[in-house]
Amino acid sequence: MNFLNQLLRGISFVPALVTGIENLFGGKTGAEKKDAALTFMENALQTIDAVSAREIVDPEKFKAGISLVIDGVVQCLNASAWAKAPATSATSSTTA
Repeated sequence: MNFLNQLLRGISFVPALVTGIENLFGGKTGAEKKDAALTFMENALQTIDAVSAREIVDPEKFKAGISLVIDGVVQCLNASAWAKAPATSATSSTTA
C-alpha cells in the first residue's frame, strides 16, 4: 500500500478513534486522552514499517502532523451539535 493511501486511511479513522478514546478515558485529562490516541494511531498506521520502507523519513514530524489532525478532529467534535448532550427543558407551564 502506498504512503498516501495509508495516511488517508489513518486520517479517516481519527473521528472514531477520538470518540472511542473519550468513551474509554472520559475521566482523564485532555493530554492523557491525546497521548492514548497518538499511541493507538502510531500502532494502527504501523509507522515502524513505513519508516523502514523509507516512506516516512522524519518520524517526529509525522507524529507532530498526526497530533495536529487529532487536535482538529477534537475541535470539530467539540463544536458539533451531535457531540453535545441534549438539553433538557427546565421550564414548564401550568395553568390554574
